[in-house]
Amino acid sequence: MKTSIVKIAVVFLSISSPLFAAEPLKVADHLELFVDDYLVEKTTGDVKQQLMKPVAKEVVLVTDSPWEGNTSGYYSFFKDGDMFRVVYRGWQHDAKMKAEHKEVTCYAESKGGIHWSKPNLGLFEWKGSKENNIVWLGPGTHNFTAFRDDNPGASPEGRYKALGGLAGGLAMFQSPDCKNWKLVQDKPVITDGAFDSQNLAFWDTDRNEYRAYWRIFTKGVTTKKNWKPEGFRAIRTATSKDFKTWGNQADLTYGEETPAQHLYTNAIQKYFRAPQIFIGFPTRYLPKEGQRVEPVLMSSRDGVKFNRWAEEVISEDAPKDRKGNRSNYMTWGMFQLPGKPKELSVYATENYYERTPGRVRRFAYRVDGFVAMRGGAQGGEVLTKPLQYMGKNLLMNYVVREGGALRVEVLDQDGKVIGESEALQGDAVDDVVEWKKNPELKNGVVSLRISLKNADVFSLKFSN
Repeated sequence: MKTSIVKIAVVFLSISSPLFAAEPLKVADHLELFVDDYLVEKTTGDVKQQLMKPVAKEVVLVTDSPWEGNTSGYYSFFKDGDMFRVVYRGWQHDAKMKAEHKEVTCYAESKGGIHWSKPNLGLFEWKGSKENNIVWLGPGTHNFTAFRDDNPGASPEGRYKALGGLAGGLAMFQSPDCKNWKLVQDKPVITDGAFDSQNLAFWDTDRNEYRAYWRIFTKGVTTKKNWKPEGFRAIRTATSKDFKTWGNQADLTYGEETPAQHLYTNAIQKYFRAPQIFIGFPTRYLPKEGQRVEPVLMSSRDGVKFNRWAEEVISEDAPKDRKGNRSNYMTWGMFQLPGKPKELSVYATENYYERTPGRVRRFAYRVDGFVAMRGGAQGGEVLTKPLQYMGKNLLMNYVVREGGALRVEVLDQDGKVIGESEALQGDAVDDVVEWKKNPELKNGVVSLRISLKNADVFSLKFSN
């Protein structure tokens, strides 16, 4: 299996000829990641895109309450001011995979994203007591997926919204405080799909619209070479201005060589440091391999066409209890936690269907560190496409390993070198590049030539 399905075209250019025959990319002062080939014009030498994997950290949540259990799931994590919140399904199955109690929707919160509490909310009775963290017991509990609505026009009573499964589709829920929920209407707002999954929605601050992603079944046809006769779990998207009427439906597409595979959940969100980029961690479901699951990485610039990597981002041995049936899902949500400025925290489940309670474990990426542009031991170069930028400084996120080297040249539209950096060393996020030959950046169009040896570059940004 290939490590990556992302391909970078190698284009041989004469540096004496104009670099900017193509329309420049309008990067302005936005952070840009090397998560795809968007920035890359060509590479030479020992340079490639390297998929990175998050490092396993501590268990943050154990579903050990009587109304929770070993099949709790579909966790929706989100930041809300100084508070972190999660809404999730509580459920328990016996050794024969038979449900032992009905599904409930639960709530937990945290000040730092690591230590989570389950407050006694007193909203719903469970076996004679209201001392629990249950926030919903009505229809839709199987896949109730909540989020904070950042639409400036959202009403106070609808500051938090959710999608949950009803007969025939997904219904709309809302809450003023993420605890007291109500079903807005009995009629589903999304009906075209197969909804036994975590189906989610959020407010897209860049496009001023709601975006939803949910599960469907398809024939799985991406190319004739990869055609399979049976149906495949897949992902569909749509947009809405009011969360009730959804249009612009489209099935997600991938590169030509991306195999047709079952994708159970999608975990798609805007990357908060670079919100022009959609990041997803769909769960690849492998029914012929013991029904095991594993999360993979995908990214998009338009929310429909995605680059999907073939290698999993969390393996079954990271660190334990992930090999069983549906025991290795990525949850929805990612954060920079207080006191961890270089880390990007994500969460994943483990110990599903086991006789002990299910768990959620934190994993840590480097900030922007989904994919690295990596220079190997022999070294090489990356030439970016023409970049229409704003800002007098160039900031970079990089690591230079022992014996490595990293330098940047700035080229004008004729391919002339107008700036040369000092050697970049060490490990830095948002580091301002120092110049040996100052390109006197302001606003305009340039291309960057990055030389790497035993070094990784994750992102760059022009800034004042």
